[in-house]
Amino acid sequence: MGILAHVDAGKTTLSECLLYHAGVIKEMGRVDKKDSYLDNFEAERRRGITIYAKQANMTLNGRSYTLLDTPGHVDFSPETERVLSVLDFCVLLINGASGVQSHSKTLWSMLERLHVPTIIFVNKMDQDGTDAKALRDEIRTNLSSDAETLYAPAGDISEAFFETCAQTDEKLLNEYLINATLPNEVLQKAFAERKVFPILYGSALKDSGVDKLIDAVSFFAEDKEYPVTFGARVFKITQDADDGRLTTMKVTGGSLKIKDVISGIDREGNEYQEKVNRLYILSGDKKEAVNEVLAGQVCSVAGLENTFIGAGLGTEENHYEEMMVPVVTYAVHYESTTDKVKMYSYLKSLEEEEPALHVTFDEETGEIKVSLMGEVQIEILKEVLRNRFLVNVDFTEGRILYRETIDDKVEGVGHFEPLRHYAEVHVLIEPLERGSGIEYDSIVSTDDLAQNWQNLIMTHLKEKVHKGVLTGSPLTDVKFTLCSGKAHLKHTMGGDFRQATYRAVRHGLMYAKSRILEPYFKFEITVPDERIGHVMTMLTERAAKFEAPTSRNGMSTIEGTGPVSTLTGFKMELNKTCGGNGDFAASVIGYFDCHNEEEVIERIGYDPERDMRNPSASVFCQHGAGTNIPWNEVKDYMHLPMCEEGGLKEPEVIRTIRQEENKLSPEEQEKELKSIFESTYGTIKTKFNSDSLENDNLRYGWNGRPTPVKEKGPVRREKPEDYDYDKEQRHKHDAALKSNTKKNRYLLVDGYNVIFAWKSLADIVSTNMDGARDALAEILCNYGAYTGMHVILVFDAYKLKEHKTEVLKYRNIHIVYTATAETADQYIEKCAYSMRDEHDVTCVTSDGLEQVIIIGSGCNLISSREFEKETKRISNEINDDHIALKADTGSIKEKLKIPRDML
Repeated sequence: MGILAHVDAGKTTLSECLLYHAGVIKEMGRVDKKDSYLDNFEAERRRGITIYAKQANMTLNGRSYTLLDTPGHVDFSPETERVLSVLDFCVLLINGASGVQSHSKTLWSMLERLHVPTIIFVNKMDQDGTDAKALRDEIRTNLSSDAETLYAPAGDISEAFFETCAQTDEKLLNEYLINATLPNEVLQKAFAERKVFPILYGSALKDSGVDKLIDAVSFFAEDKEYPVTFGARVFKITQDADDGRLTTMKVTGGSLKIKDVISGIDREGNEYQEKVNRLYILSGDKKEAVNEVLAGQVCSVAGLENTFIGAGLGTEENHYEEMMVPVVTYAVHYESTTDKVKMYSYLKSLEEEEPALHVTFDEETGEIKVSLMGEVQIEILKEVLRNRFLVNVDFTEGRILYRETIDDKVEGVGHFEPLRHYAEVHVLIEPLERGSGIEYDSIVSTDDLAQNWQNLIMTHLKEKVHKGVLTGSPLTDVKFTLCSGKAHLKHTMGGDFRQATYRAVRHGLMYAKSRILEPYFKFEITVPDERIGHVMTMLTERAAKFEAPTSRNGMSTIEGTGPVSTLTGFKMELNKTCGGNGDFAASVIGYFDCHNEEEVIERIGYDPERDMRNPSASVFCQHGAGTNIPWNEVKDYMHLPMCEEGGLKEPEVIRTIRQEENKLSPEEQEKELKSIFESTYGTIKTKFNSDSLENDNLRYGWNGRPTPVKEKGPVRREKPEDYDYDKEQRHKHDAALKSNTKKNRYLLVDGYNVIFAWKSLADIVSTNMDGARDALAEILCNYGAYTGMHVILVFDAYKLKEHKTEVLKYRNIHIVYTATAETADQYIEKCAYSMRDEHDVTCVTSDGLEQVIIIGSGCNLISSREFEKETKRISNEINDDHIALKADTGSIKEKLKIPRDML
């Protein structure tokens, strides 16, 4: 049984009265005396409001109840909403002196959405000016026309209530017209199905009408039958001084005992099992240890670490959809002596208890941010942090949480194809009505894309909060429809579809007509009649829309809607205007079109193409490596036709097909080698054999003179300025440089020299030489594709008997295994000498004598260790499994300014 009310409607007082009638307490506590049974926290008693949902166990008319008292202040509405998910029925209090207030309507909407049977109790009827008939009409007008006074003055069920119940069904109406009454079970069923809502009147403070309320509860609240298999729903997480983390749940099936092992699904979708260490039944500030809890009871469990608010255990599924969410975010300021990571962890632990906090870390500003409902919640959060974690915090001025949607239907394409990966996804994005949220669908046949891949794509669509392209705000009120997709039998992995899906959504948004949404208040303002004109002018200036005011007892009431951004702080201005006689009650009703969209876009200054965490570009395989294709060119490269256009079409740009590793026959090997080097081979009679001499700190210029290493990457032959050559030599040199710009560029790599020079590869050698060779080959594939160089990787095979020179084409590079009695050094020296005039040749080796010979042949040289630095630089700029795009304006590290201590 839950008790809900607008703040100051007497909810805590009614709870005290019910507990008094049940014999739980001997004397009713009072809010003003700070001795109530359920408001037992210091902050609650000091402020005179309920902040946390509490429970108490009581027996009324021989039946046991768990009473759940909820906060009435709008700042703590999410706490109230979570309790509703486990209620069998509730009592909604209406303040007889104020009538149906703004927050009362919000609570009614939540009860309606969760289909909770409701008894309406009009409280404070002892105050002057209250009129039961007028209040009944107001309730029927503002809440439900199916609400009706339950008891006639004589104490029996009223004819009006029978008539209201009979009108819900034609058969019941005929029965009522014949018998002038209805059976009790018919009334109980109508109540349980929310077809009728009994209204009662009284005063909890004077204990008037409460006995009738207890009779009504006993009459309408039916015992429920539960399944025999264990199930439970979690609705609260707290920290206890003795037991640590406590999970409060309602058991919805079977029973729960100490040492039972329960199962559930965590936030990431992984199944887990945990053991119940201790079981408690809470009542007020008392905690009773028990061995078993039966279905229908509410209990708190110690020892569970993976549970969260909204989690389903056993047969129950995870489900929690927030209706009341904060729409203002605040940056947290704390003392410089407080560690940032600790501060973040403190707030995240509080987020477990209050998920609406939405604690985030802003990577651009380095600030920790939280979302809060209002000023009262801010003060409470400060107090909790100070008392529990001994830290003092403050909050900046709140910023509105905007959202984005689209006005037209678009199709987004996402492709992810770096080396040995493949996925393509097409997603239709359609606008929905305001307040619809996000919907998902798939129209792809399993003949075109396997069901497991479709399920994975849908998971990735749902798991991410997709950002809009105008302000980077969360996307809402759209429908995602998977319309096409493609996988590779060999190369597709799970993460590939994640990247492709994210990019498809982003790609579609770049083409769509986007719109900013901002949160709106639904408000109710009560002011003296003489101030109504001025207040209406104030509302108009704040882009609010409202109905004509109504007057009652010298006070005018205005109802309307308006942007949260303009109405925040309005209550304080209203009090100044009305001398403290005005009242402003408001609650967020949803997101609607932003009233100053252009101003918001300019102020936020978001650039979607610089958002490295939400790329709109795709990655296609070209020349054996992943290549970043901008979003406005993706349609020219995609492998599947657009879903909206239909039919098959070939991509406008022919992509390079991935080469499978294969070995050629000896005859084909010779032909392949000949095709590469025939035009440059000459008669090579010299054989070079020498000990290694490594010098990693020097490179050699075009004339063979050593120069200090100043930059990364292969050194090009440049015109020397510090040597005095004759005019003919200069002319030859300039001509060579000019012709070199049109030559093919070759990179000859001494494989084993590089492997043993690089620590990363040398470590692999200790366990698997083949693995080291494969790793080097993969690195060179990326390097060659990115730089446009023809890479030839050479390995020694001179110790093998009767081995001929073997050439393998691996993706976009060539791998050469030398012939028997020929070293890699000799092969590279021969090739370098033969190719020097026709091609631009760079050799990678750290063999000292070989370096001298290469320089003497006029080729470029880079040592093995310097080449390692070069490949690392290149690898930071090309696409890999996680970051598959190259920043157009600056390096990725400059874009992702994530503090090291937060990683």
